[in-house]
Amino acid sequence: MIRLNNGVMMPDFGLGTFHSTDERECTEAVRAAVECGYRMIDTARIYCNEEIIGRALDSLFREGFRREDIFVVTKVWFDDYEDVRSALMRSLERLGLEQADLVLLHWPFGNYYKAWRELETLYEEGKLMRAIGVSNFSAAQIVDLVKFNRIVPAVNQIETNLISQQRECREWMRRYGIAHMGYGPFVRDKMPQLYEDGRLTEIAAKYGKSPRQVTLRFLHQEGVILIPKSVHRERIAENMDIFDFSLTDGEMECLRAFDRNTPLTGAVQDPARVAKILGEVH
Repeated sequence: MIRLNNGVMMPDFGLGTFHSTDERECTEAVRAAVECGYRMIDTARIYCNEEIIGRALDSLFREGFRREDIFVVTKVWFDDYEDVRSALMRSLERLGLEQADLVLLHWPFGNYYKAWRELETLYEEGKLMRAIGVSNFSAAQIVDLVKFNRIVPAVNQIETNLISQQRECREWMRRYGIAHMGYGPFVRDKMPQLYEDGRLTEIAAKYGKSPRQVTLRFLHQEGVILIPKSVHRERIAENMDIFDFSLTDGEMECLRAFDRNTPLTGAVQDPARVAKILGEVH
């Protein structure tokens, strides 16, 4: 658990659910995660699975799991930035919840200043969420947002993995007391050869772990809140099995050397990537 800048306690490990839209798979993934000890579920309106996750959580709550023990994160998509209150109410209805634990602005596009200020108002009302933050914001955008608004985001969720470690952004977040939440720790499996690298496999063999477990352990020791995504019970359990070993300083430096500072998904400085997210056709 980590303490956010508003005092709320947040798990430092949870389940990512991007692209988990099959009802059976998503339901079983949520159940497997909670039964394996996960205490955070990350979703978003644009993932099209809030209703599925809501039903899965309701089933677990009926079986005795407590709502206060499961930290639920959702996000507002940029086409809802003109009316964040309504968008959030719809998300909560789909989730079957009265309150989210953390609500994020999904991307720094559109009228995100208006959206942030509405989130500030909703947060101060104290009913619909316990903490607010952002996602996919660059360091410069974080500095700008903090300078001209009342409330400092509690979290910035950004693509974070071996080749995009986000060290500069994390340093700026640290200055403002913003927690670093990382998605895509396995580069969304777009670079499977990464886990065949001898430096990584050697460290994995030393601890009797997989290269992906070593990757998660590295990011955890760097202070990143992790939300690896999987729909397979065995992988879900494996992903969390990283708390019985620690990497040495030398191993941490070795893994830092993998960084290319090149996010593949959350590349907010890449105009082609931004155009694609915004649906622009060229």
